[in-house]
Amino acid sequence: MKELFNEHLTGERALYQGNELRIVGTVFEEGESPLKHSRYIDLSDCTFKWHYPVWYSDNIRIKHCTVSEDGRAGFWYSSNIDMSSSVICARKSFRHSSNISMRDVTFTNGDETLWRCANVRLSNVKLHGDYFAKDCDGMEISNMDLKGSYAFDGVRNVTVRNSVISGRDAFWNSENVVIYDSRITGMYFCWNSRNITLVNCTIDSLQGMCYVDNLTMKNCNLANTSLAFEYSRVNADISGYIISVRNPSGGIIRAGSIGELILEEDKVDVSKTKILCCNQTSVAVH
Repeated sequence: MKELFNEHLTGERALYQGNELRIVGTVFEEGESPLKHSRYIDLSDCTFKWHYPVWYSDNIRIKHCTVSEDGRAGFWYSSNIDMSSSVICARKSFRHSSNISMRDVTFTNGDETLWRCANVRLSNVKLHGDYFAKDCDGMEISNMDLKGSYAFDGVRNVTVRNSVISGRDAFWNSENVVIYDSRITGMYFCWNSRNITLVNCTIDSLQGMCYVDNLTMKNCNLANTSLAFEYSRVNADISGYIISVRNPSGGIIRAGSIGELILEEDKVDVSKTKILCCNQTSVAVH
């Protein structure tokens, strides 16, 4: 394997079609696509300062690296990417790529990041930005801290553990999602989705979990959640209080209490939903 140490590389396609390279302490600047069509590249302590760092590449290992704001649209159409202990400050990273593993990675401006990717594993990832993880298939996520709206739109086959997700409209149009031991905050959570399971989660959402086909909730808390479950088929075990529930389409809801229960016979078949409350004090049925 050829080694490059402490280089300052400029110009378009600086290491085009690079193969079996170990690159340490190197700065890529003022030149697009420095590692386009590369294979078996090991990068450590490097900085990317220009557009399209890695495209159409395979078997890329990245450790202690930085992608600056001008390094936008990096890591597209690539596979087998392993990234750890790195910082990405650029938008639109990771598109149409597969077999991605990230550990201890921070995205300071992660707008439109990780679109249409497959087989993704994320651990200890912090991300600030909107439209994260659109149309991805096959994700394993743990200890994520995500701040941004419209995340996980159209994802399939996703497992999330011990994470914090805040921002409106997360997990719309999604399918086969399981979330454990996590906190989700934001309006309109999980609309138009199918086969969603939440276990030991806290949800804070105005009109959350509506239009869901097959929603399962086990030992969850709906802190500050109102107008939940509209037109959803649900099996929910909620500890404590729900501010309000509106027109579920069917299933069973178990809760400590519900402040307002809105069941409108001209909109749903109310006989298809069973409501069980342990300490019910005030329910309004319309």
